[in-house]
Amino acid sequence: MDERTALEMLSGALAHAGDDAAVIEDLVLTTDMLHETTDFPDGTTRYTAGWRAVGASLSDVAAMGAAATAAVAVYAAPEFREEEIREFVTGASEVCEAVGGAYVGGDLDTHEEFTVATTVVGRSRNPVYRSGARPGDAVCVTGTLGRSAAALRLFERGESARANRLFRFEPRVAAGRALAPHASAMMDSSDGLARSLHQLAETSGCGFSVESEEVPIDGAVREVADGRDEAFEMSVFFGEDFELVCTVPKDELTVARDASPTPITVIGEVTERGVAMDGESLPDRGFTHG
Repeated sequence: MDERTALEMLSGALAHAGDDAAVIEDLVLTTDMLHETTDFPDGTTRYTAGWRAVGASLSDVAAMGAAATAAVAVYAAPEFREEEIREFVTGASEVCEAVGGAYVGGDLDTHEEFTVATTVVGRSRNPVYRSGARPGDAVCVTGTLGRSAAALRLFERGESARANRLFRFEPRVAAGRALAPHASAMMDSSDGLARSLHQLAETSGCGFSVESEEVPIDGAVREVADGRDEAFEMSVFFGEDFELVCTVPKDELTVARDASPTPITVIGEVTERGVAMDGESLPDRGFTHG
């Protein structure tokens, strides 16, 4: 089975599974694993790898509307090189500091492929789940989409310096905390906008109607994409952007937008059923790990 099928199977067996992170009392807990062949293109620095790996787990905490507390990581590689380890730890530490958390250590292991496993803990008294969207709510996203797809294109072109900068996304912890009192449902866009909408629709028992012209496409996408259609593909289906996708009751929208330190774009509204873009069915397609 593929990753998504396995996760669906596990969600029926584990009481705390199904959202971006598990919530146990006020503790928010999440873990992720990234591999060189699937997650770190040629040219990715160890600093960027540390930032991005820990950032992915911080994004899960952000999606629950929680504050980030601490992170740990397992660093595995064919051999240990002092400079690479130091760069990794610096990246991991600085992404935590950027969102008010702390990188507190981890483990080292040898492995045939550079691999990172990260765990982040956070706190929230009122976490936001994927299950609260209701017809009439506004559908919103933070920031811009397609940044990681643009970075991958730049890695392929050998423009590694710029690609690394794009790969070091800002986890939306502050935005998640600001949205938490207002959002009815929320998750991050690591699997892509289209798949995120389908996952929210399934969990909330609703539908979505969104407009392609409202999707906030990152400027880097427009620079590297071969035309409008490819820019749309990179922004809607690629994933790995780690922005927040949320639903907000319309009477809460102005307050929510004013509270968020990150720009919020309304791309549509919650409906009774179906996931549509521009009036046509939106394919359930996105990033699949492995």
